[in-house]
Amino acid sequence: MRCLMCENLSLTHICKVCQASYLKPSLYRRKLSNGIEVLSFYKYQDIKELLHTKHTDLGFYIYSILAKNSFTQFINNFDFDEPLVSLAIDDNIESGYSHTAILNKSLQTRNIKPLFNCLRAQNRVSYSGKSKEFRLLNPRKFTLKNFKAEDVILVDDIITTGATLTQACEILQSKQKEIVFCLTLCDVANK
Repeated sequence: MRCLMCENLSLTHICKVCQASYLKPSLYRRKLSNGIEVLSFYKYQDIKELLHTKHTDLGFYIYSILAKNSFTQFINNFDFDEPLVSLAIDDNIESGYSHTAILNKSLQTRNIKPLFNCLRAQNRVSYSGKSKEFRLLNPRKFTLKNFKAEDVILVDDIITTGATLTQACEILQSKQKEIVFCLTLCDVANK
């Protein structure tokens, strides 16, 4: 097959050279209105076309590459003393896979256990391209399945206004869960 970026022959959808050149993550930090830290690895504009593959068959491979280059590398630099769980926001299966579940799975380590199908939005309205006011007027109305762990890493692919992550944090905190931090692939605010 050919690399999607340079079109040279490659065994993966994005060759190792392009991954090293164009998908090298940086660390961007932001705090939600509730004080919880969000860590992101890319600027939205830098990977926008790759993110738009998320509801296609190709997206499975692209999100796997992005997760390996960012989430997995990042989390392997930590050794948490206490066991944690990671939860993906709305890891519904669309187009044969869930893009947030791919990100969540990449966090599995000795002390981090990814949980799936735990945090679901009851309001399926799309926030894409919508204002912060629209997002606040149309909350996700998350439901949370019960689980024993207390410390949580919250996972999503993109942060724009922070409304979705804030709403997810609220439901977790209402169940006495401690959000250690949130991880996203990219932050739209970083230009």
